[in-house]
Amino acid sequence: MNTRVLDGEIIATRFEDTRAYRGVRTRRIFAFLLDYFFVALLTIPFAILVAILGLLTFGLGWALFSVLVPMVAILYIWNTLGSRDQATTGMKIMGIRLEKLDGSRIDGMTAVVHSVLFWAGNVILTPLVLLVTLFSDRKRTLHDLLLGTVVTRTDI
Repeated sequence: MNTRVLDGEIIATRFEDTRAYRGVRTRRIFAFLLDYFFVALLTIPFAILVAILGLLTFGLGWALFSVLVPMVAILYIWNTLGSRDQATTGMKIMGIRLEKLDGSRIDGMTAVVHSVLFWAGNVILTPLVLLVTLFSDRKRTLHDLLLGTVVTRTDI
């Protein structure tokens, strides 16, 4: 693999092609909306199971409702973004994928940490954290910078 070092990071040469980042910000936004629609749909059968469990345990099982959506989202991210495609279902539809700058694969744990850092950044810094994409190279977000990842188009 052809790589070089840029600003202390190992960069694969195909990441230098500016066409790979054209329209990525907009695609990421729509992929995010699609993914959370899918998470909402996936939550429905699990909510039914938790409701039944709550009835069987005289209400104790209903405590699982407090962690239901985050757990479904984490499982969704682990199994999609952490897969060999390195993209969630929404990202696949929008034609983008998450990659490490050194060319190695995204594993499930990195995918989950990426999403948790996104949500933590939004809670702490409000959605203004996304303004980083306007000024960073390759339209990377704050959590991309922290993890050494980049989102690229799959059609380039």
